[in-house]
Amino acid sequence: MYQFDFPWLLAIIPVPILVWTLLPAHREASASVRLPFFDQVARAAGIRPTSGSVVARRTWPQFLCEAATWCLLVLALARPQFVEPPIEKIEPQRDLMLALDLSQSMDTKDFLAPGGATEARVDAVRKVVADFVTKRPGDRIGLIAFGDAPYPLVPFTMDHRTVQAVIADTLPGIAGPRTSLGDAIGLAIKMFEKATVPEKVLIVLTDGNDTASKMPPAKAAGIAKQKGVVIHTVGIGDPAATGEDKLDTATLRKIAEDTGGRYFFGGDQTQLAEIYDTLDKITPQNQKNLSWRPRIDLFHWPLGGAIGILSLYYLASGVLNGLRRRVAT
Repeated sequence: MYQFDFPWLLAIIPVPILVWTLLPAHREASASVRLPFFDQVARAAGIRPTSGSVVARRTWPQFLCEAATWCLLVLALARPQFVEPPIEKIEPQRDLMLALDLSQSMDTKDFLAPGGATEARVDAVRKVVADFVTKRPGDRIGLIAFGDAPYPLVPFTMDHRTVQAVIADTLPGIAGPRTSLGDAIGLAIKMFEKATVPEKVLIVLTDGNDTASKMPPAKAAGIAKQKGVVIHTVGIGDPAATGEDKLDTATLRKIAEDTGGRYFFGGDQTQLAEIYDTLDKITPQNQKNLSWRPRIDLFHWPLGGAIGILSLYYLASGVLNGLRRRVAT
């Protein structure tokens, strides 16, 4: 639609009429020369002299051009605009980081699928986590893989298809055979440093205990708490195992409790899917809708019209006056 940015300026359109009506006419006295033979000059020129003041009168073309020019100038000052349809943008209010354990033990085939078949842990994780990403259209999501060391696979992005594609290509052992849980939390904290959203959530999934970190998980969790990062931990390993394959549930539980998150344990694909459904519910969509309407200024059209009318009028006046002089001579 069309609108004026300063519509109140349209009220000054009748100002010239008020000035012309209410204010007295301008009077000016000028010096003159007395000619003893003025009558002869007047007769030679074909004019009849009269006494009194001389009042300059506007012609109708001049009046119409000046009135149109004034109206167009006022319209330009009122700043006409074309307002386009509203554009809406969704601004995420949460950054969500997924940290996946891709140590060699994730290739262990001890996970039951819904159909009863046994599958590798990493296969179940791919399906469940990719489905979780699908349910989070309003969040910026990042992805970290950790084994011997943590690696950032996807920075925070709204391109969830890319996140899902990277998840589908993850393989056990690509980050090394061991588990660096503390370092993975530390890397996530670093990636959260430039985040400007009010909520920062880290979801860590692992199937073993920390065997390769330079930073202890408890210390990393303390830093995360100071930075306002909430950590949810998900364990899918075997708590009864020994050595590096044993799931350190106590550490995972403490990390979650210290940062305001929750700890979950998934023994099969169905339980793991339920865990991520719960995570989806306890981290509800948090986003802000921004809406604005682009405006295109149109003041140059009435301004150009005013300049064009005056230019044509004075050009035509000059041509007519020149023709009159030629005819008179």
